[in-house]
Amino acid sequence: MTTRKVIVEVVEARNLPPKDGEGSISAYVMVDFDGQCKRTKTIPKKLNPAWNEKLEFTVNNPTTMIGEELEAEVYNDKKTTVGRNPFLGRVKLLGSQFPKKGDENLVFYTLQNKSVFSTVKGALGLKICYFDEPIKPPDPPPAEQPPAEAPPAEAPPPAEAPPTDAPAPPADTPAPPADPPAPPADAPAPPAEAPPAAAPPVDAPTAEAPPAEQPPAEAPAAAAPGEAPPAEAPPAEAPPAETPPPAEAAPAEAPPAEAAPAAAPPSSEAPPPADTPPAEAPSTTENKPAEEVKPPEEVAPTKEKTIHHYERPPMSPLPSMSAEYFTKDIPFGRNDERSTYDLVEKMHYLFVRIVKARALASRDSTGNAGDPFVKIRVGGEVVRTRKTQNNSSPEWNQIFAFGKGPLQAAPTLEISVWDENTGTKDDFLGGVCFDLSEVPTRVPPDSPLAPQWYRLEGEGRVRGDIMLAVWMGTQADETFPEAWQSDTGGVINTRSKVYVSPKLWYLRVNVIEAQDLEFPEKVKSPELKVRVQLGMQVLRTRASNNRTSSPVWNEDLMFVAGEPFEEPLMLLIEDRPNTGNNKDTTALGQALVGLTAIERRVDDRMVSSRWFNLDKPNGEQKYHGRLHLRLCFDGGYHVMDEAAHSSSDLRPTAKQLWKPALGYLELGILGAKNMLPMKTKGGRSTTDAYCVAKYGQKWIRTRTITDSFNPRWNEQYTWEVYDPCTVLTLGVFDNRHIYMNSHDQKSSDLKDVRIGKVRVRISTLESNRIYTNSYPLLVLLPSGVKKMGDIEIAVRFSCPSLLDVVQIYNKPLLPKMHYLHPLGLTQQDMLRNIAMKIVAMRLSRAEPPLRHEVVQYMLDTDSNMWSMRRSAWYYRFRPRMPPHMDTRISHADTVDPDDLDEEFDPLQSSKDSEIVRKRYDRLRSLAARIQTVLGDFASQGERIQALLSWRDPRSTGMFIATCFMISMILYIVHIKMVLISLAFYFLRHPRFREPMPASILNFFRRLPALSDRIM
Repeated sequence: MTTRKVIVEVVEARNLPPKDGEGSISAYVMVDFDGQCKRTKTIPKKLNPAWNEKLEFTVNNPTTMIGEELEAEVYNDKKTTVGRNPFLGRVKLLGSQFPKKGDENLVFYTLQNKSVFSTVKGALGLKICYFDEPIKPPDPPPAEQPPAEAPPAEAPPPAEAPPTDAPAPPADTPAPPADPPAPPADAPAPPAEAPPAAAPPVDAPTAEAPPAEQPPAEAPAAAAPGEAPPAEAPPAEAPPAETPPPAEAAPAEAPPAEAAPAAAPPSSEAPPPADTPPAEAPSTTENKPAEEVKPPEEVAPTKEKTIHHYERPPMSPLPSMSAEYFTKDIPFGRNDERSTYDLVEKMHYLFVRIVKARALASRDSTGNAGDPFVKIRVGGEVVRTRKTQNNSSPEWNQIFAFGKGPLQAAPTLEISVWDENTGTKDDFLGGVCFDLSEVPTRVPPDSPLAPQWYRLEGEGRVRGDIMLAVWMGTQADETFPEAWQSDTGGVINTRSKVYVSPKLWYLRVNVIEAQDLEFPEKVKSPELKVRVQLGMQVLRTRASNNRTSSPVWNEDLMFVAGEPFEEPLMLLIEDRPNTGNNKDTTALGQALVGLTAIERRVDDRMVSSRWFNLDKPNGEQKYHGRLHLRLCFDGGYHVMDEAAHSSSDLRPTAKQLWKPALGYLELGILGAKNMLPMKTKGGRSTTDAYCVAKYGQKWIRTRTITDSFNPRWNEQYTWEVYDPCTVLTLGVFDNRHIYMNSHDQKSSDLKDVRIGKVRVRISTLESNRIYTNSYPLLVLLPSGVKKMGDIEIAVRFSCPSLLDVVQIYNKPLLPKMHYLHPLGLTQQDMLRNIAMKIVAMRLSRAEPPLRHEVVQYMLDTDSNMWSMRRSAWYYRFRPRMPPHMDTRISHADTVDPDDLDEEFDPLQSSKDSEIVRKRYDRLRSLAARIQTVLGDFASQGERIQALLSWRDPRSTGMFIATCFMISMILYIVHIKMVLISLAFYFLRHPRFREPMPASILNFFRRLPALSDRIM
């Protein structure tokens, strides 16, 4: 058992407004989470207070933690507040944004208002994490120790005379057994406290306890000198209130009459009449404590909480599916539950679960067990389980699903057990038959059907039983994905699976300087560079201008790393002269850095630098200088692994910066039709098709329908939507790895063939409406565009709050770090290709694997360079000084020697054909960049057209509402006042300008273009 706890470390606040009339504040923070409220200390007279306090909260229900809301409010001390409002701002976070312990980072959250009329500013820095702590079981021995001390109290037998004084206290006698040493301290108190402690009459020591209770007259005399018993009396009274409940729980349910016989045998020393009343007294006193103890046990765990998160809206099921396009309005907020497969057609299957068998017939008279297996026959479909070696009580635990075709062929199901023989005919061990008309039907969420034992019947060597279960169900059955399926052949490469992309980080390596380098004798004028390698990524710094043993670079290098981190970061200082020959390179020292020890940041704050000792590249552990580095993982960026025009996820890497989901996207993959043959098998053409869909970090793969030109998948999947201006990508492929062992080709030579791809932009879907359509599958071949078939899908975007979606249109498309510290276009393309390779490599390790060619086609990384609108174009350069000859504009300072050679080459080139071919390829890349710019201009026109043609109904509605408001303002306010206000706004001081793009630009960039329709 574990309990989950959330740690909130309140670090500091920045730029808080003054509230005390003296230009300062005395601030404290109130944190409320899961019904628990805690506060920090007050920091007096500081606008940037630092608390550095950790507040711990216990999560009542870990399963609903992702929906719990944490609210941190900053207040000024009321004693120093000038005015009535000490409120300084608040921060609201959901439990889904909390990272695990060890992954937490310091994040500064902008303070928000409570209402429209309150004005706040500043930011609050928090570190939040959660962890699961094991619950220590309670220690029962301390409660049982007092009865163990009772026997020593029996030593003074003379105390048996006073029982005559206690005919009235017999009802009180059960109390002392729980705490024999305590009663002497206050004798009159036990009668009132005795009834709750009457639980122990069932135990043997309880009967011996009355003699222990009788020496109260002697006990004070013995305890008076030390005065220890009176001091111990209070602790002795506490256990009766705690120890009785567990002991009374059992007797309270048991008849009181049983307590008397249990106490009678040990009470032979005392008179029987005196023992019978205590037996009745516990029966009455046991009921009272039970009533008093039960309420707190029931109330504590059943504490109800309000979960601040929305649930998926229930929708009415879709009655029928057709290839024609239609839409259907779904009223939001219905109370009827919707099925998991309400967008697709129900496909009925016969499920057979073979669990195990027992007491099967032996192979010969010596009792040698055989190699049993099970055959299942439905119509013309015959399948078998795996065999077990030399076992008369085998276990299989396999599930089989038979589709509509085999079920229509025959009305019976035959299950038989066989003993496999090598070289001879298999031996029949018995069988069972079922009438399909009598098979029960299971509808989720019903519990699984319990398997039963059936006696094997037949002639010959038949003996034993088999445990199995048979039921009728649909593809919504939870056993369906792992079951053997008749329409897929049961091969592991044909099953449907869900994949998750690895979590990608940008690793920033700032190479600052090195010291104490040792140069070989042959190095006279070193050209010192730092070679940094992370897996397959290799980057080098430029040569240092300081050619001494303490070179300085101060250069940033960016890498992509995927969790879990597998390879270390390797840095190598080398002397690399510009001779073009790698043999002249001399390694001076290297350092290895583990990625798990690198700091993670979520903003642009400066991290601390570190010195790393250099070792010899040959592994010699000797000091060869040291290297000064500043390393950090930039969690404020979104690691691009898709093309910019078809991105499905724009969230930053750091989980703390994620916003709550806006809604859900549901995709129903119905089927395909009129597909072309993709390969030849057994002398005839066939197609084994499957689908792959990607949205965000979640990939799905449907099962492979074998040997069909009109496959029907009828599978439904769901994604969370964080930004409506994203794209869902669906691809169809032909599976070439089903028969990979039947050919002589190697597995690496077999590649799944692409059939076509479809993209759906979420912003073009209306909320809570089902879209069902048939899309053509087009593929670009060397011979031109070719149609491979049609695919039928159903899509629904469920969004409970339209206001949240509208607010997204005014926010930047990418995270904040992309605008504060932007990456160059060339660097973005390089990092995107690396990210794609990492994703493809990780997904190819799954079983069944999602192969490289599939991931490349889905992410558009192997597309033709001449295709338009492949990336965005940004005009970042802006003159900051009077015009003059600028080497940066002409790139004269970064020109390559080959570029200079081409610059001075005459018009009739005198170079070799290989050099001319390289220059031609470089010219093509330059032309592709020009095509990109032209395509971006075309995209702007397409966005304007989408705004006027209602392609994105939300953006068009917002545009019309804004135009109406502007027209009303222009009607009321004079045009001169409007122009003066605009002039003051555009000419405002840079201090009042923000680095983030304006809301108008954000709105325009989110409009849909036609770039997502490019092949």
